[in-house]
Amino acid sequence: MQLWVGLGNPGPQYAMHRHNVGFMVCDTLADVHGFGPIQKKFQGWLQEGRIGGDKVLLLKPATYMNESGRAVGEALRFYKLGTEALTVFHDELDLVPFKVKVKQGGGTAGHNGLRSIDQHLGADPSTGLRAGFRRVRLGIGHPGHKDRVTGHVLGNYAKSELDPLADMLGAIAAEADWLAKGDDARFMNEVALRQQD
Repeated sequence: MQLWVGLGNPGPQYAMHRHNVGFMVCDTLADVHGFGPIQKKFQGWLQEGRIGGDKVLLLKPATYMNESGRAVGEALRFYKLGTEALTVFHDELDLVPFKVKVKQGGGTAGHNGLRSIDQHLGADPSTGLRAGFRRVRLGIGHPGHKDRVTGHVLGNYAKSELDPLADMLGAIAAEADWLAKGDDARFMNEVALRQQD
């Protein structure tokens, strides 16, 4: 069983923010793969389903971005899953818009949602290292100056971006089998190919 978490902020006023692209991925995966009904659990919204042959739980924390780790930690503990079962979908300033990259572990690069998850999962007692979980980084591009970052991240996608956004979400859902199987390189490659069509 795997836990796939999409990061975002709850509430309709945030729905089209770049910061909410993780939520958009969860919604698209649930629709395309016919996931079960939404359950209110673990301080968020949970849906159960299958992607290929793998059982996947989709979780959208309702805690606001800065407290995402509360929901994630609760769900992992409940299902007795380790961080190797966790995949987090989040917006990434350091990637060009709509580029999709998968990364195992690493720093939080100032992302408050990742920072919260890191804090709640803590370090591995045997090694003392931070929890290494898989991140699917969804490019939103950098606005060019750090003073403009907050407005960019918490801004809505522009009308001109809606088609490439839909293409990216569709490509992720169509190729999610590779992610479920753990073939991150193939997943990234297939998503990129679909986005070129």
